[in-house]
Amino acid sequence: MCTRCDRFAPVPSHASAWQPRRAFLLAAAGAVLSGPALAQVDVGNASVARNLVPADRIEAAGGQQYGELLQQARAKNALAGDGNPQLQRLRAIANRLIPFATPWNSRARQWKWEVNLIGSKQINAFCLPGGKIAFFTGILEQLKLTDDEVAMVMGHEMAHALREHARARMAKSAGTGAALSIGAQLLGLGQVGDLAARAGTQLLTLKFSRGDETEADLVGLELAARAGYDPKASVSLWNKMATASKNQGGLSFLSTHPSGPDRIAKLQANLPKVENLYRDAKKS
Repeated sequence: MCTRCDRFAPVPSHASAWQPRRAFLLAAAGAVLSGPALAQVDVGNASVARNLVPADRIEAAGGQQYGELLQQARAKNALAGDGNPQLQRLRAIANRLIPFATPWNSRARQWKWEVNLIGSKQINAFCLPGGKIAFFTGILEQLKLTDDEVAMVMGHEMAHALREHARARMAKSAGTGAALSIGAQLLGLGQVGDLAARAGTQLLTLKFSRGDETEADLVGLELAARAGYDPKASVSLWNKMATASKNQGGLSFLSTHPSGPDRIAKLQANLPKVENLYRDAKKS
């Protein structure tokens, strides 16, 4: 996830919310995949802890936080307009990834996906609950990402939202208090409702566990491969991240997405599982 950007570098303004051709995308998803059982990567079941926090509350909080961030960027003339080539590139990649999202989370069928680009030197990107995606120009320009590498970043961030990692982390942060008041929560939401309402102030700085990051890596890898993006780009991406971190003395992206040999090794071990998906997607 992202840490909030305080300063933005100018990029063209006049951005508007992007609504993909949802009917076509969702129809494609249903035609290609019938359910998570067809997944090639093994990430197990999503955390049951997330059920302590209402999904709609977390998604609403994500939408609110996203809107506030875009408003701040717009005020600084740092929100890319629809005609921005880099934004168009991001949205084209998202259009290829989104059809494969629903099997990982049925709620994604209802999400109003958005993709925006914010002018900032930060090397960062995120996808908030509800499908709200943002990239900062720094991650595209400083790392000189190929389309395949962008797809790996985007797939990873989408996977955090699809696996509802933020929802689970919020539930776990409530501790035993939330668990003990489950009866009241089921009747009137109580403490959990308050927790979800406060989530909007925390979503952009939320740090995920090592297990969450591994899940996001692998689900994102499969999303991108099914969309026709070379899975080997996942390795080149994290090599670029590691190099940039050494050269710049640390990256905001890596503060919430720790890198290292173990991460790359895990991705390399899973490449054979998705290679056929990639080849089939390229043929079609």
